[in-house]
This record gives sequence, structure tokens and C-alpha cells, in this order.
Amino acid sequence: MLLSVIIPVYNEVRTILEILKKVHEAPYDKEIIVVDDGSFDGTRELLKTDENLKQIPNLKVIFHEKNKGKGAAIRSAISVATGDIILIQDADLEYDPIEYPNLLSPILEGKADVVYGSRFLGGPHRVFYFWHYVGNKLITLLSNMLTDLNLTDMETGYKVFRREVFDGIKIESNDFGFEPEITAKVAKKKFRIYEVPISYYGRGYEEGKKITWVDGIKAIFAILKYNLLR
Repeated sequence: MLLSVIIPVYNEVRTILEILKKVHEAPYDKEIIVVDDGSFDGTRELLKTDENLKQIPNLKVIFHEKNKGKGAAIRSAISVATGDIILIQDADLEYDPIEYPNLLSPILEGKADVVYGSRFLGGPHRVFYFWHYVGNKLITLLSNMLTDLNLTDMETGYKVFRREVFDGIKIESNDFGFEPEITAKVAKKKFRIYEVPISYYGRGYEEGKKITWVDGIKAIFAILKYNLLR
């Protein structure tokens, strides 16, 4: 079993080396696919020149000439992924690769095609941003109403897929709309979806957090688009 870990990166010079170290140290045979999505804070140069990266086997780095968005970065990575299982890993330190065994277990046991790591199922998490929590819940509720799923965390950054899931799915979203889009499409195809609890180490905007209320509005439109118009 080969695991493809996809890491979209945009302006994460402070965390990219540490997250790559953690992913490398996680169990399983794996390839790591980093997509630098037009970074301008030094991340791009670090990925090109840091000698430590030569010690990581099966590391692929793709560079977007300009920022296209998380969905576009994931699309680029999937096009070169060769693993049996695909795991999406954010480049910040909010999600810890120590969770990989928990995330992969339902797929390895033959119970699931897709696994979402939920921040709201009891794992330890940093107490932060009440209105982000409310917005997350409302967006997940709307998604659930249209997909007929009972997810607790549709917007989670930890999503894992059997490779075959993407054989019949074309990702269209370039931005954070990837989350509701892929949820709608795996629901329509009746894939077996599991949720597992994960730890979550949220960060503030002064630490580099990027998602805003604007992305929440876009998520609502994406939910309506991919559930009702596709």
C-alpha cells in the first residue's frame, strides 16, 4: 500500500519544513507531493534550496507560477499521484500527521472509501474563534441537508480517499470550494464515508491563518452549485 500525501502550500515559510519532517516521520510507505501555489514569502525559495529536503524520499514538488487556490493545488497533485490512498495535509501545523493511523484505519479495514477527520468529535483542540465554529456548523448543516449525510465537519482539512474515488470525479473548484465540491460529489456517487475524531491545533490570523468570512460565503455558493446544479 502506497500513501500519497498531498500538501498544498501558500506562504507557509515558517511551518513547511516542520510539517514535511512530521509527514516524513509518519508511518506507511508514502510519496509526498507538495504544491507551492505561488508563494511570495520565501516558501518557494526554501522548497528549491533547502538541503534537508534531499533526505526525504519520494518527495515531489510542483510550483504554480501564480496563486490559484487550494482546489487548483490539489488538482495538480492528484494528476501526478500514484498512491493507493490519497491524504490531504495542510502545510500549517493545525493538523498533526500523528493522526494518520486513525485516519487510514477505516480504509485499510475495508470499511470506507473516504474518511473525514472531524475536529468536533471529541479530540483535543485549541479553544478559539466562536464565530468560526458557528459558521463551520452552519455550512456543514447546509451541506448535510443537500447531500443527506450526517457529517460533523465538512470543512475539515483532513480528508482521505481511496485512489479510485478520483477516477470518476473531476475537481472544478480552484479555491476552498474544493471542500463542499468533493463532499457533494462523493455523496452523489454513494461512496462509503467515515468520520474519525482528530486533534486540532488552530492558529490565529497573526500566525498565518488565511480563511475568512468571504470563504464562508463562497462555500455556501459552492454547496448550492455542486448539489443542485451539477
